[in-house]
Amino acid sequence: MVASPSPRNPIGAHIPVAGGLHRVGLPYAHDLAAEAVQVFVANPRGWATPTGNPREDEAFREACAARNIPAYVHAPYLINFGSHTEATVERSVESLRHSLRRARAIGALGVVVHTGSATGGRDRTVALKQVRERMLPLLEELDHDDDPYLLLESTAGQGASLCSRTWDFGPYFDALDAHPRLGVCLDTCHVFAAGHDLTGPHGAHQTLDLLVETVGPGRLKLIHANDSKDVVGAHKDRHAGIGDGHIGEDPFRALMTHPATEGVPLVIETPGGKEGHTADVARLKKLRDS
Repeated sequence: MVASPSPRNPIGAHIPVAGGLHRVGLPYAHDLAAEAVQVFVANPRGWATPTGNPREDEAFREACAARNIPAYVHAPYLINFGSHTEATVERSVESLRHSLRRARAIGALGVVVHTGSATGGRDRTVALKQVRERMLPLLEELDHDDDPYLLLESTAGQGASLCSRTWDFGPYFDALDAHPRLGVCLDTCHVFAAGHDLTGPHGAHQTLDLLVETVGPGRLKLIHANDSKDVVGAHKDRHAGIGDGHIGEDPFRALMTHPATEGVPLVIETPGGKEGHTADVARLKKLRDS
């Protein structure tokens, strides 16, 4: 099968893979007409680090390459390198290392990890020092050409979040020496909830300008395209279908015209099941191509 040319912004979805990456995940992606995919390689709400199925891994990797579909891994939600609990930090190290190694095995381009929070009332600088001590060695293990990028995803700003506004990526990148394998996954719902108003004639572009100003060009590797059930600045991570929330359709169209998003895939994590996912992928493609 000959790979088709990539659109400016491949559009896809986080897909279910219980039962097999290739056997279950890719047929789901095909039904959505997805041009990019994101998967879990472990229980997202647990610490287990399961081994993969080499046959499924190879079939998935080869099929994605043949169809020119970029793939990404989302690391488990429990990971928090800013935790004051040593057991949590140790498990975070092993969980993220597992996601990075599994990503390489399946040919994924990046691993998305939430930036975490400074728990236990500790100071942000103390938490970021711990991020450096425990996460930087994992980045330094990425020394193969086919290793994935580690993509930092900011939060909606709940609690003692280490990274929610675009400028918060600055101290995080500094803590990790702006490692060459470090990138950003921008979640539209999260940044909107954190206080960046993506609406209006220039909202999306201004937000992207701030991000590039903070981390430099070429660091944005993936966009989680999610509308928001809540208003800007609500600090609530509640996703809505594209155009069905307080962000609306226009900011997604605008995102796909900014120089920083050239070649960057958009992956939805919206509610609505398969029917809703199919509609959201189609809606984003229409906005991209209009």
